[in-house]
Amino acid sequence: MGPLHGVTIIEMAGIGPGPFCAMLLADMGAEMIRIDRIGGSDLGVSSTKSTDFVGRNRRSIALDLKRPEAIEIVLKLVERADALIEGFRPKVMERLGLGPDICLARNPRLVYGRMTGFGQEGPLAQAAGHDINYIALTGALASIGEHGRKPVPPLNLIGDYGGGSLYLAIGILAGVINARTRGRGDVVDAAMVDGAASLMTIFYSLKAGGRWHCARGDNMLDGGAPWYDTYETRDGLYLAIGAIEAKFFRELAQRIGLSAEDMKRQHDREYWPALRAKMTAIFKTRARAEWCALLEGTDSCVTPVLTMDEAPDHLHMAARNAFDRSGGAPRPNAAPRFREAGSAELDGTHEPSSDADAILRKCGLQTEQIGALREARIVG
Repeated sequence: MGPLHGVTIIEMAGIGPGPFCAMLLADMGAEMIRIDRIGGSDLGVSSTKSTDFVGRNRRSIALDLKRPEAIEIVLKLVERADALIEGFRPKVMERLGLGPDICLARNPRLVYGRMTGFGQEGPLAQAAGHDINYIALTGALASIGEHGRKPVPPLNLIGDYGGGSLYLAIGILAGVINARTRGRGDVVDAAMVDGAASLMTIFYSLKAGGRWHCARGDNMLDGGAPWYDTYETRDGLYLAIGAIEAKFFRELAQRIGLSAEDMKRQHDREYWPALRAKMTAIFKTRARAEWCALLEGTDSCVTPVLTMDEAPDHLHMAARNAFDRSGGAPRPNAAPRFREAGSAELDGTHEPSSDADAILRKCGLQTEQIGALREARIVG
């Protein structure tokens, strides 16, 4: 049922990296209780559609958080929880009466996870922003794109999900371990600018050693090197080439017909334009499927560039069951995998407040009390 079976986490409903972090923890077996907001607001939105793959594997209760009775319900849940996740601007939870000091007073072992773009303090802490803004401050956005052209947003993977969700998940897990070891909870300040900057550590290291240039598309891993790039094939599709090491480039060169001189001058930057021109011409002589038959699965480090329509059907992805098809449209399966503990079964997104009665009973409330809360529209 997953390695986090028995861990209870409260999720304040939101968008983007907070829910994705909750999905990761739920996929690993944590009991996720999502606090939806009656009527919705800019504090968060919750999808009820069957295609909301991120919203899977949690129970829901919708509350009117302007009412003190609703705040008390959340605090009762906090008393029984291991962690809480919120993704509002700084001080919003404090204004609601659910700030970390109040929650930790009710449960000193609670791990209080805070997800923001710019962090809990600093000149931009209260500013609005999105992934593109956060990664722009870290050097990441300026490093992505073709040589001589403008920076290219890499979807919202680096700030929201890489620098945000994953770092918050690590912080939550570390906090839970610490709480169980030392008996004390903590507050996790997961800022996407911090996480995205952390992801750039290797590139700052390369730059400090004189092995990375600030110009886009001029380096080993940003498309500057001809042996780490994408190439169009005869049928207008693309291959990804990642033959960095000499032995892998040698394998690629031999299979596609490059010369001994090409192999010898792999790391000669002055030779890169000529080598790229050769490789561009070569790869256009065959269709993608023909090149895959020759190169994929070898030490040439070549794979097809697949669309989202194609990826679930790729031989390797299908063999690993990387995508779940039980609901019709393919959705990525849980990751990582655990040999002994397994993972939680992929459940769908629950309607807001569809689990309210069960959640309220967990707080010790009786049927009559629950009915009164619904009648007063404190509970959705």
